Amino acid sequence: MSCMSVLTRDEALSRAKLLDVHRYTIELDLTTGDDTFESVTVIRFAARAHGDTFVEVRPTALHSVTLDGKPLDPETLDDNRLPLNDLAAGEHELRVRASMRYSRTGEGMHRFTDPTDGETYLYTQLFMEDVQRVFAAFDQPDLKAVFDLSVKAPEEWTVLANGITEHLGEGRWQAAPTPLIPTYLVAVAAGPWHSVRTEHRGLPFGIHCRRSLAPHLEADADELLDITRQCFDRYHEKFEEPYPFDSYDQAFVPEFNAGAMENPGLVTFRDEFVYRSAVTDTERQTRAMVIAHEMAHMWFGDLVTLTWWDDIWLNESFAEYMGYQTLTEATRFTDTWTDFGVVRKAWGYDADQRPSTHPVAPENVDDTASALLNFDGISYAKGASALRQLVTWLGEKDFLAGINTHFARHKFANATLADFIDSLAAHTDRDVHAWADAWLRTTGVDTLTPTLSGSNGDHTLTVVHKGSRPHRIAVGLYDLDLGDDGRLTLRERLDVDIPQSTPQPIGKRPALLLLNDRDLTYTKIRFDPASFETLRTGLAGLPDPLTRAVVWNALRDAVRDGELAPTAYLDAARAHLPQETDLALVQGVLAFASTQVADRYLTPEERPTALATLSALCRDLIRRTEDGDHPGLRLIAVRHFIDVAAHPDTIAAWLADGTVPGGPELDPDLRWRVLARLAVLGATDENAIAAELDRDPSATGQEGAARCRAALPDTEAKATAWAAMFEGDDLSNYLFTATAQGFWQPEQADLLSGYVPRFYRDAVALAARRGPAIADAAGRWAFPAHAVDADTLSLGEACLTDADPIPALRRKLTDQLDDLARALRVRQA
Repeated sequence: MSCMSVLTRDEALSRAKLLDVHRYTIELDLTTGDDTFESVTVIRFAARAHGDTFVEVRPTALHSVTLDGKPLDPETLDDNRLPLNDLAAGEHELRVRASMRYSRTGEGMHRFTDPTDGETYLYTQLFMEDVQRVFAAFDQPDLKAVFDLSVKAPEEWTVLANGITEHLGEGRWQAAPTPLIPTYLVAVAAGPWHSVRTEHRGLPFGIHCRRSLAPHLEADADELLDITRQCFDRYHEKFEEPYPFDSYDQAFVPEFNAGAMENPGLVTFRDEFVYRSAVTDTERQTRAMVIAHEMAHMWFGDLVTLTWWDDIWLNESFAEYMGYQTLTEATRFTDTWTDFGVVRKAWGYDADQRPSTHPVAPENVDDTASALLNFDGISYAKGASALRQLVTWLGEKDFLAGINTHFARHKFANATLADFIDSLAAHTDRDVHAWADAWLRTTGVDTLTPTLSGSNGDHTLTVVHKGSRPHRIAVGLYDLDLGDDGRLTLRERLDVDIPQSTPQPIGKRPALLLLNDRDLTYTKIRFDPASFETLRTGLAGLPDPLTRAVVWNALRDAVRDGELAPTAYLDAARAHLPQETDLALVQGVLAFASTQVADRYLTPEERPTALATLSALCRDLIRRTEDGDHPGLRLIAVRHFIDVAAHPDTIAAWLADGTVPGGPELDPDLRWRVLARLAVLGATDENAIAAELDRDPSATGQEGAARCRAALPDTEAKATAWAAMFEGDDLSNYLFTATAQGFWQPEQADLLSGYVPRFYRDAVALAARRGPAIADAAGRWAFPAHAVDADTLSLGEACLTDADPIPALRRKLTDQLDDLARALRVRQA
């Protein structure tokens, strides 16, 4: 079984009271074969009193254990716990020697061999409980220690770690000891990396990737390092505590499950961020935001660490907020909050309306399995939105003063929500404790609806508030531009506190009244009837992209809530996107229109008309960008035209010619995208897929081939893909995801109907065998999302009741089934 015993909060509290952990000395030998590596750990710690405890380790073979020089029986290892009984008060030294298994799922020590050149790369991802897969540890965030790491690797490899590493010869590397950090932030990356190194403010900076990606990293090295320097400097303007580690490396690693991980001194990123094909400027902005987000963690999470996992938001919400805000302040990406509003906030709103919702700062996170489920749109997007509202309400000066007090009080230690609120309270007369109770301890999304009353030039606004949180919002009053038909101009933006004490005077009735203009709070909004009529023709005429994002989000929410017909959303997209210039908005609206409206909210009978509408819209965008002045907009339109193509002729011609007429040329990503759509439509075959893989044998090519093969509308192809996903354990996390992405297709509902009931049984067994990462991938990508019907819902509910899926899969199924039930309600509405 892949699932380990979870650590409970009570166990962590007891162990933290008993132990003071000083130092880990870790030796890893990565030269012992393709399946396992050797791990020797020496832990120096003190017991404050006589007592019993345990250390965690998950070996494939536990060779020896000694405590204070005396051997302990390795056979006492129970799952992942090695008991340390009858500890005397005072200093101790524990030594554990074990063989550990490499991972193919992105957990622990992940091993990857690059199909392009045969080179092998290793990296750690030790989050939550996965340090136990690499070395023995007292694995909880409040037992911080110094880590002294040495690694033996093949001679031609480079080893990266949290501290500066020194090559001692014969493949031996020594990392500088760390300051006090938690176990989950220890990091190693080993392999024949291609590196670009520099210095900034006296510190060594480096960026690293696989050798096969070297040309692409070199092409973007100046941009990546400029963003890094700009964010680093801006954080030193905001924060009084200097960067607390001895170097700053950023390694782009293969088959990484998350976007990135904030290991101090060695941030790991998914290497899709090393772009080998054309991308939009919004995608570059996203990469820059992740750089800024992870750097913020050096203070939020690394310098000051949460005491227990109920305060995940102290890490993620702050890094999310600081990432977007700092990028806006310090780099060329000055409009990041539009992308946040379109992409990240939607993630938060969706998560907060499901049965699995939880407060930003939940009070009852009883164990690590429960905690792992809270890395979601609430801890990231809702939490960041709450902080943005806090800054609006409190003022940035007092907010930053509170943060700096927090760092000074708790540096290289741990802290809680109460500690943070106390730090803020030291710098303001406002009741931040009440604010925290209202915003951080509650669930759900408020809704604000405007009501206008009065006549002639004397109107007032009353905001109907469904919910409990206080809000400080901007209300935008927009009038028609008499000199430019279709344009709206901002008359005034009013600051309004919700709940209101009295109605707000607004003067003459505006053509459009927009609540939460500038998107400063976290709430759903509705429109008064006259404003909604204005938007039917004037949405594209709003002058600011963030304002348009607030409107598009409101339309999205109305569709999901059954208050706006899905076809009306498509009509709005058809009418207004051809004039849109903001890339994040075009991408976000097209993605929702295709993957949710067309694929789920409309019936199978209505779907062809929806795809035709989207195809026509994309054609308009492609025609509009023929002059070459908007390459990002054109790329988005081309991608979506491919994805919604109902007939193969046009995109097959693009593939044969290697280009879209007028550009762009089909780079590897576009070629695989076209081939995947042709596979869905039954307009390609295994020979063509194999030929494309010969052309692009990279890791991304392998994933593209797996996606295409699973998408073929063929009984044998589906059976092969299903067996690879659910009957064997050979697929890596990325190849599993690619296969799952290809498997389910709305066009193939009849062919796939027999697999819908099989999914629940097979996914439960798979998750139990392979653990949380694959369970998450199965629930996210291998779920039959196209099967929007009562039978699928009943099967899923029975699975949750009777099959006892592991927590990671249970959470994903709960969310998927709620989304399915919502889609059914939208159809019925």
